[in-house]
Amino acid sequence: MKDFWEKCCDLLRIDSRISSDIFDTWIAPLQVESWDPKTSELVLSAASTQKKEATRMAYSDPIAFAAQRVNEFKPVTIRWVVKEPVVAPAAAPQASKAREDSSSFDQLAKSCGLLSSLSFENFVQGMSNKVALGAAMYVANNPGTKAYNPLYIYGGVGLGKTHLMHAIGLEVLKKNPKARILCLSATSYIAEFMKGIARRDQSFYQRFGSLDVLLLDDVQMLGNKEGTQAAFFATFEALVPHGKQIVLTSDTYAKQLKDVDERLKSRFAGGMSVPIDPPELETREAILMKKAEQSGVQLPEDVAYFIANHLKSNVRELEGALQQVIAHARFSGIDISIEQARTALHDLIHSQNEITVQDIQKKVADYYKIRVSDMHSKRRPKQIALPRQIAMYLSKKLTQKSYPEIGELFGGRDHTTVLHACRKIESDRRINEELNHELHVLEQNLQNF
Repeated sequence: MKDFWEKCCDLLRIDSRISSDIFDTWIAPLQVESWDPKTSELVLSAASTQKKEATRMAYSDPIAFAAQRVNEFKPVTIRWVVKEPVVAPAAAPQASKAREDSSSFDQLAKSCGLLSSLSFENFVQGMSNKVALGAAMYVANNPGTKAYNPLYIYGGVGLGKTHLMHAIGLEVLKKNPKARILCLSATSYIAEFMKGIARRDQSFYQRFGSLDVLLLDDVQMLGNKEGTQAAFFATFEALVPHGKQIVLTSDTYAKQLKDVDERLKSRFAGGMSVPIDPPELETREAILMKKAEQSGVQLPEDVAYFIANHLKSNVRELEGALQQVIAHARFSGIDISIEQARTALHDLIHSQNEITVQDIQKKVADYYKIRVSDMHSKRRPKQIALPRQIAMYLSKKLTQKSYPEIGELFGGRDHTTVLHACRKIESDRRINEELNHELHVLEQNLQNF
């Protein structure tokens, strides 16, 4: 009886709908009065009628679902009592057996923090994400493999990192519905850690240390959070060496994470690191066709090409443009066509002015997390000098400005300084794969800045 309830509590602790505070306040005080595996009836008691009703109304669904998972997905009847159990005839079990249909799987996925829509089936493959997709599928089928643990997926905003991370979790869950999986953002992880500090107990470490698969989005947010980094290092050591899988996403290569402890960077880089680049034209077209199909809309191929050819930065932008075209066609009562799409996206397309040096400075400064004013300053520390040289290089490549004009826009520097920066970056990108990837991401994003 107690063993059954303890297993339920283990699942509730990692349910994304149940925070640590909620668990401690409402779930932990409950007492299991009886558990009948024959009738699948669980009797829980609360200390007062008020607490019983409040807990039942707010958290009966997650509790029932956790109990169902422990009961091998057979329906569980929960009876609520105050303090002492009231003897009553057992409720008749459901006539039909539970089965894993789409709705039950969606609920199971939700309890793990996963979105069922972000599956491998809904992911569009292209040259820009082929390696990342292959690595993600391997991990999904072989979680805990040393060479792929952790799996570190990095790239710009809206390129599909989060989609792949959710897809891994969903695939593992399909193969093993009892797997302890938790998907959350680094921001949520930080918040959970802070709550644990306030409580001064070990529940935080117990919760994360008991997982089979941890999926952490936007790991760069751990930067400058020393206490949380120490906690995550402990989580890492509790999982990876014991064959438990960790998947991380980030906007940058592990070794370039800002304000992150070197031992964490080393652990992140110790598994498999894979980049996702901005999608090429063919992939952008395929994404639009796939999204239109999911929306129940027939999108002409020439319209998909038109949109993909004008919007080049990321998947989210493509999705937004497609929905804008669909909405315009519906409200206007006309069919989707190139002219209709041109009208619907007029402001978006014509807002793409010629790239300026100022645009490049801002984009590069944001990417490397420095200030735009650092582009004009005389300071020369490496964390500023390299981004400044990259901005000079991109200014020469993507604008019609001369070396002296570019130098003037970088704090009045001599044209020879700009020339040196351009030659250095061009040379370095040929031998530095990491730098070449970063330049590729910046160039692609600037096309639609």
